[in-house]
Amino acid sequence: MSNSTLPLAVPAPQQEALVQEKTGLGNYFVANYPPFSAWKPSHLTEAHAALQSPPRPDTPLGLYLHIPFCRKRCKFCYFRVYTDKNGRDVETYMDALLREVELYRRLPVVGERALQFIYFGGGTPSYLSATQLEGLFQKLQAIFPWNRAEEVTFECEPGTLQQHKLAALKDLGVTRLSLGIENFSDKILESNGRAHLSAEIYRAYGWARDLAFDQINIDLIAGMVGETWDNWRDCVRKTIELAPESVTIYQMELPFNTVFSKELHVVGQTVVDPEHVADWPTKRDWVDFAFNELAAAGYAQSSAYTMVRERGSKFVYRDSLWHGADMFGTGVASFGHVSGVHVQNVDSWENYLAHLQKGELPLSRAMPVAPRQLLLREMMLQLKTGRLDSGYFRRKFQADILQEFADGFSMLRQGGFAVEENGDVKLTRPGLLQVDRLLPTFFETEFRGTRYT
Repeated sequence: MSNSTLPLAVPAPQQEALVQEKTGLGNYFVANYPPFSAWKPSHLTEAHAALQSPPRPDTPLGLYLHIPFCRKRCKFCYFRVYTDKNGRDVETYMDALLREVELYRRLPVVGERALQFIYFGGGTPSYLSATQLEGLFQKLQAIFPWNRAEEVTFECEPGTLQQHKLAALKDLGVTRLSLGIENFSDKILESNGRAHLSAEIYRAYGWARDLAFDQINIDLIAGMVGETWDNWRDCVRKTIELAPESVTIYQMELPFNTVFSKELHVVGQTVVDPEHVADWPTKRDWVDFAFNELAAAGYAQSSAYTMVRERGSKFVYRDSLWHGADMFGTGVASFGHVSGVHVQNVDSWENYLAHLQKGELPLSRAMPVAPRQLLLREMMLQLKTGRLDSGYFRRKFQADILQEFADGFSMLRQGGFAVEENGDVKLTRPGLLQVDRLLPTFFETEFRGTRYT
């Protein structure tokens, strides 16, 4: 069956979304539920109440820190990043970030919990100097120690790395290094606005491998502007030759607030000219090829995006969040989740600093998540692993998901996207390759067909 074959009985809203096979403007990747567009400032009262209450039993706690600085803004990037800040600005931001972590540390919702995971994302965390990183880590450890953390992840742009900076990160306790390589072609990297080139990839990777980080992850993007089959095969070959512990592959999307969304020719209201950007079936074929090649090289499937070299490789940040963990999302525009309430910070530099100068958490909007929505959220996120353990949902939510969502799973089976195995749900390869476009099948009626962000 073709990867693009559609379920036979998909309701009209989903059918319309599934038929759209050209790459259009808007978000494709489903990172949370309910959709971000449903989060409102009017729900901040519920967020503050959750923060002032004890934690839910047996709920892990993690910390995300957003480092929003970059050498250049990638043309496909929709995150809150800055390319125009000087050294003093960076120090001002880092002081504010530390104040935010300190405010969270004092809240009743922490309870007796230690941090299970820490994630430095961006932006470009590796934009900071080794000296700045050492100071940041030491101050963070003094505020909220993470000696018992199972994972410390740090995102890197290869061109910002030096050997001594990587050595500092290793000494500071980073266990998982995530290299945003995206592609090995200098031409494609340049045309998509990436700051690094291929020579910097090999230099940075060599240093990281010599330092023996526990886990090195390589990020690739299938479908960057200018991509071809020949180049993609070359990218996959070079990735396998490097032999990282894990490889994560995302399919190119074009959210509304990107450079490309303004630069590329748009046909009609939302569809980008296919001469510039590959369509979704082509991107799925590229990911499928990569997964097959990685499997032949000894890698195993970990999720709809990730292959791992060793079956025991863990992704604590991902798996904990997909199983309902709390996370403090710190930094400008960051997202978090506490005791059943989604929260997001203010998304402007000035407002973020102003809140923290007054000793206030910089929250801008929130969304209290109803019990059934918590179940849906975990079910959809865990479906990204390719398998749902129905017993898990019976134990945690006292719910039979195969019965409660029988229509949705029936649609996936009819389309060739899923099968039922021993009472559990398993996605087929076609289902895995397009899981994000299938998840709205399970959205509540009020969120179907609405803008995601």
